[in-house]
Amino acid sequence: MQEERNFDFEAGAVLLINKPLTWTSFDVVKKTKFTLRIKKIGHAGTLDPLATGLLILCTGKFTKRIEEIQAQEKEYTGKMVLGHTTPSFDLETEIDSTSPTDHLTEQMIREAAASFEGEIDQVPPIYSAVKVNGQRAYTIARKGGEAEIKAKRITIKQFAITSVDGNQIAFKVVCSKGTYIRSLARDLGGKLGCGAYLSELVRTRIGDYKLEEAMSLEQVQELRDKLFAQHDRHPGA
Repeated sequence: MQEERNFDFEAGAVLLINKPLTWTSFDVVKKTKFTLRIKKIGHAGTLDPLATGLLILCTGKFTKRIEEIQAQEKEYTGKMVLGHTTPSFDLETEIDSTSPTDHLTEQMIREAAASFEGEIDQVPPIYSAVKVNGQRAYTIARKGGEAEIKAKRITIKQFAITSVDGNQIAFKVVCSKGTYIRSLARDLGGKLGCGAYLSELVRTRIGDYKLEEAMSLEQVQELRDKLFAQHDRHPGA
């Protein structure tokens, strides 16, 4: 857990939070702001609702560091399912196509993943916060519309397959800002000719900030209780 100290939220603090499943990044910001009674707070890099793991919050004057933190290298672990696709490239939407995977070997899967390492052009998912003609792409997608999204140059430092169990694969990715792991699942499925979607995602690191140092939302509540108890004992401090 993040080292406990006397946080000065107005002067500025960096809070490492372990985002729960189904919560949006904004939900976590709102909850933390209310719990700790912080006036100024923002997050340094969105996590999808179906992802968990490290979400960095900056308060007070440290909100000026958000862009700096967002730009740092990121690390993820998770799982993908081969042989099926979904419109959102994850579990937000239903499976819309199925293809055989019996011909795939573990070596083929590992080599395909490794081929994405380096600088590549990646097209973000339509179910994403990318803006298209002033609208969020996910707003267009959820209304059944289509949008042309431009590719972005990203860097995949590592895309390692850590285990293969039938058509389910576990992976580790180290990448640059702006990388969509859901798009990586789509592209791996395309490379293998069978389709794929992301079934699980955990952000484990941003720069030198690590998930094992992060607090749960329950621990944020405990921090509130501790800090306010200290304030009550020393009201003039």
